[in-house]
Amino acid sequence: MKFRHLIVQGLMLAICFTWLRAGEKPQLKIDYEKYELKNGLQVILHDDKSDPIVSVAILYHVGSNREEVGRTGFAHLFEHILFQESQHVGQDQFFKKIQNAGGTLNGGTFEDGTVYYEIVPKNALEMVLWMESDRMGFLLSTVTQEAFENQQSVVQNEKRQRVDNRPYGHTSYVIDKLLYPAGHPYSWQVIGSLADLSNATLKDVHNFYHQWYGPNNATLVIAGDFNKKKTKKLVEKYFGEIKRGPAIEDPTVRLAHLNETKRAFHEDNFANAPELNMIFPTVQQYSDDAYALDVMAELLADGKKAPLYKIVVEEQKLAPSVSAYQNSSEIAGSFKVRIRAFPDKNLTDVEKAIQTSFVRFEKDKFSAADLDRIKAKIETNFYNGISSILSKSFQLALYNEYAGSPDFITKDISKLLAVSSDDIWRVYNKYIKGKNYVLTSFVPKGKTALVAENSTVFPVVEEKIAGLDEAKAGGEKTESTAIGKISSSFDRTVEPAKGPAPKISMPKIWSHTYKNGLKIYGIEQKELPLVQFRLTLHGGHLLDDLGKVGVANLMTDIMMEGTANKTPVELEEAIDGLGASIRMWTSDEAIQINCNTLSTKLGQTYGLFEEILLQPRWDEKEFARVKAQTIEGINRSAVRPASVSQHVFNKLLFGKNHILAYPLSGSAKVVTEIAIDDLKAFYGRYFSPSVSYIAIVGDISKKEAIKLFQPLEKKWPAKTVKFPEYKKPAAVEKSKLYFVDFPKAKQSQIRIGYLALAATDDDYYPAVVMNYKLGGNFNSNVNMILREEKGYTYGARSGFRGGRMVGPFVASAAVQSNATFESLQIFKDELEKYRRGISDADLEFTKNALILSNARRFETLGAIMNILTNIENFGRSRNYVTEHEAFVRKFNIEQHQKLAQKYITPEKMIYLVVGDAETQAGRLVELGFGEPVMLDKNGDPVVVK
Repeated sequence: MKFRHLIVQGLMLAICFTWLRAGEKPQLKIDYEKYELKNGLQVILHDDKSDPIVSVAILYHVGSNREEVGRTGFAHLFEHILFQESQHVGQDQFFKKIQNAGGTLNGGTFEDGTVYYEIVPKNALEMVLWMESDRMGFLLSTVTQEAFENQQSVVQNEKRQRVDNRPYGHTSYVIDKLLYPAGHPYSWQVIGSLADLSNATLKDVHNFYHQWYGPNNATLVIAGDFNKKKTKKLVEKYFGEIKRGPAIEDPTVRLAHLNETKRAFHEDNFANAPELNMIFPTVQQYSDDAYALDVMAELLADGKKAPLYKIVVEEQKLAPSVSAYQNSSEIAGSFKVRIRAFPDKNLTDVEKAIQTSFVRFEKDKFSAADLDRIKAKIETNFYNGISSILSKSFQLALYNEYAGSPDFITKDISKLLAVSSDDIWRVYNKYIKGKNYVLTSFVPKGKTALVAENSTVFPVVEEKIAGLDEAKAGGEKTESTAIGKISSSFDRTVEPAKGPAPKISMPKIWSHTYKNGLKIYGIEQKELPLVQFRLTLHGGHLLDDLGKVGVANLMTDIMMEGTANKTPVELEEAIDGLGASIRMWTSDEAIQINCNTLSTKLGQTYGLFEEILLQPRWDEKEFARVKAQTIEGINRSAVRPASVSQHVFNKLLFGKNHILAYPLSGSAKVVTEIAIDDLKAFYGRYFSPSVSYIAIVGDISKKEAIKLFQPLEKKWPAKTVKFPEYKKPAAVEKSKLYFVDFPKAKQSQIRIGYLALAATDDDYYPAVVMNYKLGGNFNSNVNMILREEKGYTYGARSGFRGGRMVGPFVASAAVQSNATFESLQIFKDELEKYRRGISDADLEFTKNALILSNARRFETLGAIMNILTNIENFGRSRNYVTEHEAFVRKFNIEQHQKLAQKYITPEKMIYLVVGDAETQAGRLVELGFGEPVMLDKNGDPVVVK
């Protein structure tokens, strides 16, 4: 289900509430104070002293829906510009100052708004208010033509990364152009038109900011551990003098209407399987019909009983999965069904299958139990997002701006849970049955025979890969629009003092070992009536046989498909009926089962967990489906440049005789040959408490937790597990350059590195600290040059990725194609320069960022869980956080340089590029590593015929 009220840019949102311990239902109680400054800024304060941190979020009621035809992309552009500098906060200092204080920050733009946030130790609150107020009221004097053009380049690379260089990237563009009439605010994309941005003048940009970024068009939320009286005075000091902007009215609802069904197709350069989207125009957010459509989507597509799943996946075997959701925004909404089919399936058949599913939905209907199960899951998901103050900040701001008051949370969840069977049938008949829709077919290049019948081609303008000099010449402007300094009633050049940093203390950790060797670690945290526990079985992909790679990965899929006592449908319904979450996955070094549940449902959730662990069903029918789904996933990853670069890089690092050279999902050919007996044998050999441990956090005591898992002591006998041994691959003696061709790629994926350290090595954490300024944060050297200075990428980074086994040092970025050589040269130069040492200021920044950020280490159940897993997985002490902090405090320039010279060795690294060979490979010989070695997408040498 896509929660319109819970997700912005992928971030879960939530609010505080009070739990009634005597019952199972929470009683919502808003805990906030709201007031308004004279300039119209709405301020919400939420006091939460559970951790010594504070969150500041500002939501501007301006998204892409405030733009005009020919002037699109401005809201998203300003999301970037506001991080550059303002009149009293210097160039690139926003990220640096927040990170230097131990905090984190970011922003996001969506159709209806733009949000900025910071989370910092509580002593840095005044600094954050100084910075946020500066970019609200004192920005435009710094928005020059140069700054404007630099961020245009960053936005272009964001589009290349998220849209142009990935399968189905243009889907939303095509859908919105067909669904909404020309000029409708949702008819263009949030990222905007690159042509519009290129044609925009600096005056256009200034005018947009003047219109929409005033205090009277924003909500400021401060949540966390702060003094309310002092904070009010600070808000007035920093924001009170900012002038009110023009009067702004909320956008008018403009629902989409279709007079006919529209069918269009696009040949996708990167897709290897056809995808069909069926979209019906519906209603805006918070309307009664939107809630019913939310629930209807779950009934249609979610779970093994859902008609879309039954017909499309099980009966007709057209696709590995299905999805349907209601997308409700401020002024319109839509209901989408998406089917990404198997490679050889015709989308005409898929469209017919969807219509058949609708008929099945009408015929079979759904039971009251089905509706209750969906509601239980919705309710738990709603409340599960309450664990962070950032989530609370977002939710308060969203309800305030779009629903009129933070109090709307009580109505929002109530309206969802009040949806009745009659409501669902009403909206089905009103918006879906027999109604016109938009139908899009995205098919692989040259596979137009798979397009749904009666579709016409939709024009999508593809970017031409120009030379770097040519691209720069085409974008030059000479306009100069100067804005004078903006006056203030006090000296804003003085950065507020932060005061003493809050002290941290490790949470109390307990442990126990059962007679069968199973270990359990726990941390009690009673802030919320939630419990999360995770079983980890060491091994994972490492236990795969080189001749049958992919068995470990299939294990975690098939074990969730029923138990000896429950069919797949019954297990799914049992989990959902509890409002619980049970997930299972495989990684390179482990298999894990993770459970999240209300504490009142813990016993029942454990019962299901035990069944899954000890009584696998080994369902042959589901195994065939899981294999088909896995093979399709493998095929899809083969057309994603980012996935290919990771797979090929691992093969170059580890060599063909090491299991980690191969993706844990295996190859399509090998997975086809894997039998269910292979999985049974894997289970018999490797599932043992002797190589396992449990981590549990939340509303449960040590005594209760030990008793909960006590049955496993007798039911799960230990066995000896033998791990295969692999020789450490030979070190790289001389740097070499490799190239994988992705014709017409708009970006090049760059990977640079070598096998360095395991996380258990003594030098591992010191090396992580050493790397921080090179590529371990936004203000790192490589990111500041490649993104902020050059505009070649959306992000560049470097880091050590060791586990229990040795892992690589990797420097990476996805760069615009025509800057491939330049980006590689910059990486090479920066790696060499870093060996010569860093400044005292850079070392101080590193220390502050790593030490002060510990205040944020224990806020959520997930964060606390990570503490436990790090202790067991890597043999760390229970006080490792404070031990690491003590190490960083003593870390000096000499230690830094010694580590850099030992582990940053650009002359002994693998350099890999995945991109367009025709336009980019030729010049790379100038790097000094010889001619690029051409590889195929499996990492094997290309044979020249």
